Amino acid sequence: MNSRERMLAAIERKPLDRIPTDIWATPEVWKMLSDHFGPEVDMMEALHLDSFAGTGPEYIGPPLPEMPEGEAVDYWGIRTRAIDYGTGVYYEQSFNPLAQAKTIDDLEAYQWPSADWFDYSQMKEAAQVGRERRAVKCGYMAIFYYHNLLRGLEQSLLDPHDDPEFTHHLLGRISDFFYHHHCRMFEAADGLIDVSEVTDDLGGQTGPLISLDTFREFYRPHMERFIGLCREFGVRVFHHDDGAVRAFLPDLVEMGIDILNPVQWRCPGMEMEGLKADFGDRLCFHGAMDNQQAMPFGTPEEVRALVRRAIDTLASDGTGYILAPCHALQAVTPVENILAMYDEAHSYGQL
Repeated sequence: MNSRERMLAAIERKPLDRIPTDIWATPEVWKMLSDHFGPEVDMMEALHLDSFAGTGPEYIGPPLPEMPEGEAVDYWGIRTRAIDYGTGVYYEQSFNPLAQAKTIDDLEAYQWPSADWFDYSQMKEAAQVGRERRAVKCGYMAIFYYHNLLRGLEQSLLDPHDDPEFTHHLLGRISDFFYHHHCRMFEAADGLIDVSEVTDDLGGQTGPLISLDTFREFYRPHMERFIGLCREFGVRVFHHDDGAVRAFLPDLVEMGIDILNPVQWRCPGMEMEGLKADFGDRLCFHGAMDNQQAMPFGTPEEVRALVRRAIDTLASDGTGYILAPCHALQAVTPVENILAMYDEAHSYGQL
């Protein structure tokens, strides 16, 4: 199998030659790996990575304002600022463009992004090149997360309870942009997109951030709309959801997600054994390499043991698992642990 065939077979829970692998990493980690291998080595080949290829449109909308060094702004008006934590730099949100909105009129006064702000003409060619070796992933639809970004986390959690009508209108406007933008992308790629993200961050370390009732009333209808769009174009659904999200999984599976990431098994209800037993006949799992303890602070042999455990559990039937870190590998992660993870996955994951 090549990487494309391997990834798609895992997603569709079909027989494999070996467990496929993927990687998410911070810029600091990419730099460490580049320094380790040197410029002449293909890191993807050296680490036996399958991963996804990507494609997307070019932004051609209204000019974005110039920002001071270390700050950035996107076409939503969401601003971020570089924060150096000593072990890595993250762009943290510094401005929520709809934080002060009080009424539906305030929402309508905001300059909502438009699908017309993008040039989709080069997407098909990029997808054709990507799928020569890899499955092609395109798009990102996250209704709850963008509610957080536009309003601020605390206010977004209060909105459904304080003003349901306002919240439904806000979510409808976010949803409309995502839907039309992704429809244009899928049309432009002309059947060459394999996977798209209908994703969110509904969980914290110990439990959900919102109730199941709130999810069902305010967010689920929009996610179902996005999943329906993916189905219309034959696109598989990748769902990222950090933390303890066990309460939402029956709904998400019923809605039609295909891939569950990141499998943070240290969180309550997210134990690998239970997830495979309850959902392994309907989901492909992606992730499970623990970024909180094992990868940054474990030994290479502890990492190898975790690789074996994850494969034995999440691929106990020989398929339905893509091995990857639970989130972006952090700057405090030793290169030796990264090498151990992918080496063990390649050797132990042969089927």
